[in-house]
Amino acid sequence: MVGNILITGGASGLGKATATAVEKAGGRALVIDVRPPANGLEYVIADVSDRRRAEDAVGELAERAGGLDGVVTAAGIDACGPLEDVAPAAWERVINVNLVGTVSVVRAALPYLMRSSGRVVTCASTLGLRAVGDATAYCAAKFGVVGFTRALAAELAGRVGVTLLVPGGMHTPFFDGRDEKYKPAADARLNQPEDVAAAIVFALAQPPGCEVRELVVCPSNETSWP
Repeated sequence: MVGNILITGGASGLGKATATAVEKAGGRALVIDVRPPANGLEYVIADVSDRRRAEDAVGELAERAGGLDGVVTAAGIDACGPLEDVAPAAWERVINVNLVGTVSVVRAALPYLMRSSGRVVTCASTLGLRAVGDATAYCAAKFGVVGFTRALAAELAGRVGVTLLVPGGMHTPFFDGRDEKYKPAADARLNQPEDVAAAIVFALAQPPGCEVRELVVCPSNETSWP
């Protein structure tokens, strides 16, 4: 049993796939997103870049469920383009959603996770390990998630399990709305989010004292790793 799992970005993409996988594994998915999930799951509408709203959403869902056994931070956005062409507000929002939002949600969930000896799975990216051009905001945010998660694992060792997920490209709406040059090619081989979600549930379901510290899950021909 994976228990009560709070998932940010749980209304679409990897977050939605993770919520479905948690429910199939006998757990209870609790969603934070800017839109309601279409699958009837429990949720609170919140933008994780708003720290106070994110904190309130975590508390509301945790109290409603009677506690938390895990958190998965799958909410994420991007703003592609050369640094001089990306509006400062759009650049900063990528940091605020992907990195600051991750920290805010985890911080708010810690009292509940301490009580349950629960687990955190943060979602970085292969671009959190290898930088590319026209992705300064996303790389900065995801490199930050990598550093935050590794430090958090050291800080919480023996009390809360911490897993860093490093996914490659997936068939999700993440690429929608981009200029064509920033979309995967028509013949790109991307992972299905359901397969990555299965890896997340595997990490969440480990027995006490056993932790999956880091998971790289990417297409076999991923160009941004290693």
